[in-house]
This record gives sequence, structure tokens and C-alpha cells, in this order.
Amino acid sequence: MSTKGPVKVGIIGSQFEADIHAESFRVLPEEVEVAAVASPTPGNAERFGRKHGIPRIFTDYRRMLAEPDIEMVTIAAPNALHARMTVDAANAGKHVVCEKPLCMTLEEGDLMIETCRRQGVLLLYAEELYFTPKYLKAKQMADEGAFGKVYLVKQTEKHFGPHAPWFWDVQRSGGGVFMDMGCHGIAFCWWFLGRPRIKEVLCHMGTYVHGDKTQGEDDCVCIIEFENGAKGIIEDSWARRGGMDDRIEVYGEGGVTCADLHRGNALPTYSEYGYGYAVEKAPTTKGWTWPVFEELWNYGFPQEMRHFARCVRGKEQPQATGQDGRLVQEVLYAGYQSAGLGARVSLPFRPNGVQRPIDLWRSPARQP
Repeated sequence: MSTKGPVKVGIIGSQFEADIHAESFRVLPEEVEVAAVASPTPGNAERFGRKHGIPRIFTDYRRMLAEPDIEMVTIAAPNALHARMTVDAANAGKHVVCEKPLCMTLEEGDLMIETCRRQGVLLLYAEELYFTPKYLKAKQMADEGAFGKVYLVKQTEKHFGPHAPWFWDVQRSGGGVFMDMGCHGIAFCWWFLGRPRIKEVLCHMGTYVHGDKTQGEDDCVCIIEFENGAKGIIEDSWARRGGMDDRIEVYGEGGVTCADLHRGNALPTYSEYGYGYAVEKAPTTKGWTWPVFEELWNYGFPQEMRHFARCVRGKEQPQATGQDGRLVQEVLYAGYQSAGLGARVSLPFRPNGVQRPIDLWRSPARQP
């Protein structure tokens, strides 16, 4: 593999998140060259390759991993496949960018981390909220003392449901909205507060709107208590009509700030007739809408992928690794257990025999 020039990347996946990866790489030609894409669905890889100008097309990701010049792979596949794909990629000598959540179980997470360590490759955890410009500014101000002692951080992400069908299938996803989006909030609150130890998790969840298509929860509230006395509140929903609500709030004894990812960089627009695209998860473009510009940059995706490429070249130290994803996985476990028990759950929390995090909601593990 080369030690100079753009990092050669292979993308595993061909749907919504893979599109984000490809579009993010497209604006980073000095850092990244997307050399290949792999997707098992007939025709998907070919269409994806034509759309993004990717020269090599595979229906079996393992054949793509055999390509000697590919240095890094990004995994944008269902959660149940993350561990197997990561292990295969690491054993092929490829650095790995794995989408959130890291995996289905803590045992899988440990295997992924250990395999990458043993093979001498990076396991990079794709948590874009670490790179979101507004959130970085809020953290900078907090770290400079603008708010005094921060005692509460809130992260909210709500819309009417995910893009791909597999999210609704708990066998492939491992859970509902908490698994899908709660992982963002867990990582964000922990990172924003300086990665303090997590003491307890309290979670409430239910299925209110989408019971016809999923056994997973479609609305969730989670409260995390940190060792430094601060709390994180995470609100997630697949049951919110009217488009995406994506924001944070930070409260300290000496100040407060908030950031709305969509409203602060949008054009308040009214249209009787509609138009092409407004923003992710917008159900319509008629009436009042808030179309955004530079959407991926405002989320932080290109910045995240640039950082990962520079980590492969040894130019930066990883800010989001498999260890971050493993911690998030443990909090996901605790959150589902808490919702099942109707009580707080203390960390560390590592029950045996878990197949899917959501099972801890339906049948909480016995605690000593």
C-alpha cells in the first residue's frame, strides 16, 4: 500500500449512508480516491458506481477486500453485518471506518477491536457529531469556560422513520430508534463533557406509531448520569411528523447555548407547488419548508472522512475509534435494560448471552 497521495477507499453498501460517504469523499480529491464499491443487491453496485464515477464494482465485498491497492473500507451496511465485515477487512489488512452503531453485541465489539489491533489497522467509528461545525463551536466555548460548570447537555433527533427497510427489522438492526439514533446522543454527550465515566442510565421507550412495521421502539428518552455530576438527556423519535428535528442544548451555571442543525442554515420558504429537495427526511416541499445548503458540511460528514483519511496517512490521531463505539454499545445495553426494568442501570453493565440489545427491553437480564 502507498504511504503518500490520496487514500484508496472501497465502500461497502449502496444506499443512503453509502451515498453520504461517496459524496463526502468527492469533495476531498487531495485526500481520498474511491476505487471500488461492493453491494450484494443485484444492480445496486453498478448504479452506485455510475452515479459516483467509481471504477470497480463488486457484488461480494470479500472480492473487493482482495484488491491490493485498497487501503481503507467504509462499512455502510446493516448493523448485523458490521462485525463480520470489520473482521474480514482487518484480516485483509484494510483500515476500517464502521458506521454507527458499532455492532450488535459487546462480544462483537471486543472482537472487532482486538482483530484490528492484532492486524495493525485502524478501527474508526463514524460518529459525525464529533465533527459537526456548530457542535464543535459549542464545545470550544464550553471548554473555554463560557458556561461555567456544565451540568446538562441535551441532544435531540426526531423524524418519521428511517430510509432503508432493514432499520425496521430488529433481527438486522438490533433495536429501534434508540439503536439507530440514540447512539449519536450517547456519544455526543460523553464527548462534549470530556469523556467522563458514566455512572447510571435511565431510559423510557415505546412503540406508538409504527407497530405495523417494526417490533422496535419508535420513541425514546434516555438520561445519563456522569461521574462529574453532569447529566445528558437524549431524545429520539421515529414518530415525529413534519420532517427532521436535530439539535443540542447546553446548560451551565454561568451560561447556555443551543444549536439547531437545520434552522440555522436554512432558507424559510413557502411554496404552493413544491420543488426538488429541502432537507433530509422532509416529507414534502409544499407549504412552509426550510431547505438547507451545504447539508453534508453542516452535518460534519466531509470533515469526518477527511480526518479518517489523514489518520490512515499518519497525519492525525483518531478522534473516534472502536473504543468509542464499544462504550456506546454498553450504554445501549443499559438503556434497553433500564426501559425493561423501569429502573436505573449502573455501569459497567455486561450481561451474558445477549443477541440483540432490544432483547433487554423485552426480557431484562438478571442482575446480581
